[in-house]
Amino acid sequence: MLPIVGIGAGLVSALLFTVVITGSPLALLLSYVAPLPVFIAALGWNHRAGLVAVASGTLAVTVVLKLSLGLAFAIGAALPAWWIAYLALLARNDDQGNGEWYPLGRLLVWIAAVATLVTVGGALAISTDFETYRRVMTHGLQLVLSGGEGIGPVVRLPAGVDAAEIAAQLAALVPAAAGASFVPMIVANLWLAAKAVRLSGRLPRPWPLIPSTRLPAQAVAGLVGGILLSFAGGFIGLVGAALAGALIAAFGLAGLAAVHDLSRGKSWRTPTLLAIYLALVIMLITVFPFLALLGIADALIDLRRRKPPASPAA
Repeated sequence: MLPIVGIGAGLVSALLFTVVITGSPLALLLSYVAPLPVFIAALGWNHRAGLVAVASGTLAVTVVLKLSLGLAFAIGAALPAWWIAYLALLARNDDQGNGEWYPLGRLLVWIAAVATLVTVGGALAISTDFETYRRVMTHGLQLVLSGGEGIGPVVRLPAGVDAAEIAAQLAALVPAAAGASFVPMIVANLWLAAKAVRLSGRLPRPWPLIPSTRLPAQAVAGLVGGILLSFAGGFIGLVGAALAGALIAAFGLAGLAAVHDLSRGKSWRTPTLLAIYLALVIMLITVFPFLALLGIADALIDLRRRKPPASPAA
């Protein structure tokens, strides 16, 4: 049963990954859920089924397209899904002999680490020479801003603005932005897969209290280290920027979880949550850093320690 489920999941995942080459908006959207079948196989049929999915999907992409795309599928979509699902199902007995599942906060740190590795792997796939990588990224962004090679500009710049200069500045932000964007993508795929597997009755882990998610204090040190590394330049700086972006995204999600947890049972809960989600839709870049700061504060001083523990059924 495991090989059949794994092979099927791997082939579906490979198909979702490769449709992006058509260039349509729907194909791009489908590529975001490419890890989902691997997550489902690993969560519902254990991690060995997930490994079969990784192998079958990688082989399919390699045979149908080429080896480099097969490796991109494995590193960028399949292996991260398998590893995160494997961690999500880890459990041990605590001092009282009760089962203790892998903490959501630590899982979120691993998701940030995986997002960093995927970002760095994508950069190295473009070129192992940093200057070449930077030129390629700058040129691609310049095409988006000013058009060229038979395509018009995607973004209209005001008159007198130098597209090349803006492109060079944006290229420096790509690693942090990519690291940050991969975190919610992985989290969303994990959540969807866990929901689907739970509905089928195959999820071994009891459904966790997601608002209780809190990152460990050590993650703050990781964020500081990433920020400092980002000033180093070259691929070392790229690693630091990707790590910083990924951890900021993780802290932002933890901050949002803290708002849910701290507002439980309060009269202002509903309007506050509605306002926050509306603000995230309208001005994500402005609001999200404040949630990240809340997540950082919660990791350092535990804003919820005086709050009575919430019931999972609440």
